[in-house]
Amino acid sequence: MSTTAESKKPIVFYTARTPNGFKVSTFLEELRAHYGAPDYETFPIDISANVQKEPWYIKLNPNGRIPTITDRSRGDFNVFESASILLYLAQYYDKDHVFWFNPATDPDNYSEMLQWIFFTHGGIGPMQGQAGHFTFGTKEDIPYARDRYVNETKRLYGVLEIRLSQGRDYLAGPGRGKLSIADLNAYPWVSRHEATIAKTLDEWPNVKAWVERIAARQGVQAGLQVPPDGWNKK
Repeated sequence: MSTTAESKKPIVFYTARTPNGFKVSTFLEELRAHYGAPDYETFPIDISANVQKEPWYIKLNPNGRIPTITDRSRGDFNVFESASILLYLAQYYDKDHVFWFNPATDPDNYSEMLQWIFFTHGGIGPMQGQAGHFTFGTKEDIPYARDRYVNETKRLYGVLEIRLSQGRDYLAGPGRGKLSIADLNAYPWVSRHEATIAKTLDEWPNVKAWVERIAARQGVQAGLQVPPDGWNKK
């Protein structure tokens, strides 16, 4: 904790190498690539040791999950839940609406962005997370549970395929769309399809192209290294 207290960077980012953590790290790096800000300090959380359940962390995030941010530039304001953090960072650090849409002047595209954010937050994330749990996280094999969540996640990939097959490069925005926090909210989950959902995305060709398109971005690549792989190995 001492390194955090000594830091002068405006944002402290509590995270781990999970899809929900990567949502925020990729957006932070995309913001930095465009604006040169905000600067942030990463505070890695060892979720395997349940650090996120310790009392000091519960004061920041009563749900005891990652990620969380503390914004020192706004009176040490804490934000938890990955999609909420994306919206917060957009509101305060993307004044030009590069990665989102102005709710006052562009309400329809703003609404579509929110719809796809909530689609992921309530659908892909929980379903794919449960698919992973029943594939790797249980001592006994429960085929019904595993298949239920795998198949539901595949169905949700199909919903993304419908959207992207409509001549779109991204989920929200006019025409072919633009990269927004709706995409960064979904990409970290879908890009991890191989372990539990499907070896390839060939069944969803437009989703596959979307994943490859986002993966090629330097900001996204940088964000996927936060925290670095093996940070907690001595």
